[in-house]
Amino acid sequence: MSNSAGTPEGPGRTTGWRPVRVLTLAVFALAGLIFVTSFNTAKGTNIRTDASLLRLSDLIEERSHKNAGLDETTAALRSQVDSLAARDDGSTRAEDAKLAALEASAGTSEVAGSGLTVTLNDAPPNAQAAPGYPEPQANDLVIHQQDLQAVVNALWQGGAEGIRVMDQRLISTSAVRCVGNTLILQGRVYSPPYKITAVGDRGKLNKALAGSPALQNYQLYVKAYGLGWKVDEHKTVTLPGYSGTVDLHQAKPVS
Repeated sequence: MSNSAGTPEGPGRTTGWRPVRVLTLAVFALAGLIFVTSFNTAKGTNIRTDASLLRLSDLIEERSHKNAGLDETTAALRSQVDSLAARDDGSTRAEDAKLAALEASAGTSEVAGSGLTVTLNDAPPNAQAAPGYPEPQANDLVIHQQDLQAVVNALWQGGAEGIRVMDQRLISTSAVRCVGNTLILQGRVYSPPYKITAVGDRGKLNKALAGSPALQNYQLYVKAYGLGWKVDEHKTVTLPGYSGTVDLHQAKPVS
């Protein structure tokens, strides 16, 4: 049927959904998906406060214990390999001496001799400033990564033959890192007090500690706020060899 005269011809009316209606339905569908996902995640519990959900600190502690167990397993297997290699060893005495020297430098063999242990600790609870010093801030009362690194660096500079931090021997790839108020060393987590033990000439080690500018600054906080500092000397101390993996994952050979 044609339009009557005088009636303008316009576009035909669409029978599809309007964009606004489509957008509205999409919003409702997305909201429903979010509600379903939240329910499946919570399983009827309070996501924010449910005590059954593993906290990050618990996960770190769990991984630390697991890594400690793996280290023990690695050490036992390495001991077996070394025993088998020694039994079938066809090397000369000179080659054996060279290997022993390399193991000593790498920190994978036991080292013993005179030495000392440095113990660092957080300030006691409710620590107050000594007379003449400003009131402490939170960061003034805890051990920081730089403090541990300063002790390790000073001991190396003092000619240490080997260093152990807590119960782990340091090697060239060891990194002393702190996260919050905990130390993370080679995949394991430690809390203060922190003990750093070195084998070497005690006179030279003590001189290096006293001459370190970073540790001289640390001593100011010991005096002002009671941060822990203790040095114990040993006539004889034994440090076990490093027992973890020595594989390099990031280093590349120089071409």
